[in-house]
Amino acid sequence: MKILVTGSAGHLGEALMRTLRAEGAAVLGIDRLPSPYTDLVGDIAEPAFVRGVMSGVTQVLHTATLHKPHVETHTRQAFVDTNVVGTLNLLEGAAAVGVAAFVFTSTTSAFGAALRPPPGAPAVWVDETLAPVVRNIYGVTKTAAEDLCELMHRQTKLPVVVLRTSRFFPEDDDDPSARTLRSQENIQANEFLYRRVDIEDVVDAHRVALREAARIGFGRFIVSATTPFTREDCPALGRDAAAVLRHRVRGWEALYARHGWTPPETLDRVYDNRAAREVLGWQPKIDFAAALARLNATGDLRSPLAQVIGKKGYHRKAQTIKR
Repeated sequence: MKILVTGSAGHLGEALMRTLRAEGAAVLGIDRLPSPYTDLVGDIAEPAFVRGVMSGVTQVLHTATLHKPHVETHTRQAFVDTNVVGTLNLLEGAAAVGVAAFVFTSTTSAFGAALRPPPGAPAVWVDETLAPVVRNIYGVTKTAAEDLCELMHRQTKLPVVVLRTSRFFPEDDDDPSARTLRSQENIQANEFLYRRVDIEDVVDAHRVALREAARIGFGRFIVSATTPFTREDCPALGRDAAAVLRHRVRGWEALYARHGWTPPETLDRVYDNRAAREVLGWQPKIDFAAALARLNATGDLRSPLAQVIGKKGYHRKAQTIKR
């Protein structure tokens, strides 16, 4: 068994490479950037490169992507080349050699404008039935890549699992107004309530997806920490999230007070991972309460894996933007 990991220099790619190598798995890491976890440097948008790396590969973990922050520094064509053409090349290469499982790392950002209710409206309950409303080139290319995954499964029977991951990066919030109200740790602790996941749990979701892909055939799953909230909480979350939190979770207030933190006033969305737990069989370990328990015990919200990877940054090279 030989596992191909694309985007091996990135947060998730490195996390997967570290974990799989530590377990003694045969793994090949590829990326456009050299790194200690990149075995071959190349561009997945180049068909010849992809065909070359597929020799002997039995499973694929496709994490390589341009991310939402790259919208400010990269052209739309760059997004299409990496996120769409690159994914198509990998799918075709995987189908050609008959890999047993293809796991595509997508994003909850693919839901786009569907995540944002009007002011004063209930929070959006986000599960796999919510229809995406794309709002930028990142979302366009990720949803297109997901659709390519589904098409390839239908046409070739390639087992493909799409994982729509929520936030797991340690970088500062991309909303400047949010950073003026709370510390980064406070923001990320709050996010475990509704839109964050620990990278160790993300790695585990990918490993489960590899194991279960043949059974699933094709599926899309939201990968986020298990929320303490219910769908019935959505109207109240849109008005007073702190009150709902006090009702649903015990023991957080003293820790928040000690750190000078505040809970969210309102929430606009809640990610529901039920399908990933019940259909895929993924069992995340870190939720809001577990993250706070780790903070209380170690002084750090982050898992050991997140700590060792650290921050990588997004803007390696600015490009001329074509709008």
